[in-house]
Amino acid sequence: MTTATPPARGSGGLLPDHHPTADFFVCDIFDAAPKGDLGTMEHPMFSLSTRPDRRILSYDHNGVHIEIAPSVRGLATIHDKDVLIYCISQLMAGVNAGRAIGRTLHLKAHDLLVATNRETSGDGYKRLQSALERLVGTRITTNYETGGHEVTSGFGLIESWQIVRKTRGGRMISVVVTLSEWLFRAVLSKTVLTLSRDYFRLRKPLERRVYELARKHCGRQAEWTVSVDTLLKKSGSASPRRVFRKMLRDMIAADILPDYEMSEQPGDLIRFSRRDVVVLPGQSPTLSEAALDEARRLHPGVDVYALQSDWLSVWRARGAVRLTSPDKAFLGWLAKR
Repeated sequence: MTTATPPARGSGGLLPDHHPTADFFVCDIFDAAPKGDLGTMEHPMFSLSTRPDRRILSYDHNGVHIEIAPSVRGLATIHDKDVLIYCISQLMAGVNAGRAIGRTLHLKAHDLLVATNRETSGDGYKRLQSALERLVGTRITTNYETGGHEVTSGFGLIESWQIVRKTRGGRMISVVVTLSEWLFRAVLSKTVLTLSRDYFRLRKPLERRVYELARKHCGRQAEWTVSVDTLLKKSGSASPRRVFRKMLRDMIAADILPDYEMSEQPGDLIRFSRRDVVVLPGQSPTLSEAALDEARRLHPGVDVYALQSDWLSVWRARGAVRLTSPDKAFLGWLAKR
C-alpha cells in the first residue's frame, strides 16, 4: 500500500498522487509528456458537468463555430479528455522518436490509468470504459482547422474503441482506440502543447478547463489577462456570470493551478502569470520576427509562440542567464528538440 504525496501550497482541492512510487516508471509511458491539442484547449468541446449532460452545445468565437452533440450517455467530459491526452502524448513520443504512427493505438489499460493518475480498482476500469463510450458518442461539427484542413462535417472525438483482452474477473487489460482524423491531423502538424502532470490531480472540471486555457494563452506571452465574460465563454461553463466569478475567486484563494498564479484585476479582469518566476518588463529575452519565421520554417504547423514559451521556461529553469544572442540560443534549442 502506498502513501499519497502531500499536496502542495495548502491545496486541499488537489487529488492525491495515486501512483507516487517507482511503479510510476515501470515502462516508458512517462517518457511521453502529457500533451493536449490546441483545438480542444482553445475551444470548449467538453462538458464541465459531473452528471450526464445531454445538451447540444453551440459556440461561436472569432469566426470559429462549433456544435457538440451528445449520445444517450451524455457529452464527453473534461475528465474523459484524459484518454485523448494520453493517446496524443503516446503519438507525439513516437513522432519525436522517428517512429511511424497511425490513428489506431493499442494501449494497456493499466498504463493509461496510472499515467492519468486514475485509480486502478475495478471502478477505475469501469469509469474508463464509460469515458470511451462518451468520447465515441459525442459528435462535433466545426469549421476549426487542424493541420491546415478545415473540417465542416461531423466527427467523433474518437472513431472507435475495442476491449481486446480481459482478465477472468472482467477487467480490461488491453484496449484499441482509433482517434478521429481531425485529432490525428493535429498530431501530425504538431499543434500540441505540453501539460503539467499535476493537471491530472485537479479535481474540479473548471480548474482543468481554466488551466488549459492559461497554458494555451500564456504560451504566447509571459502573462495573460482576460475578462471574466470572455473566460466564461471560452470555458464552456453553464454557470451564471455571478456564480462563475465566485468560482474564479475560490480558485484564486485555493491557489492550486499548476504553473500559473491567478489574480483578480480592476475592470472585472483575471490575470494569469507564470508561477515562481519573477520577470520584470524587458528582462526576458526578446526574439526577432526573423527568428520566429525561421522557427515556422523548421516546424511547419507548430505554434511558434508555444515553442517560444517552452524555450523561455527552459531558460528560466537554467538560471535565466544573460544571452548575447537570444535568436541563436532559441534556434539552437529548436535544433536539439
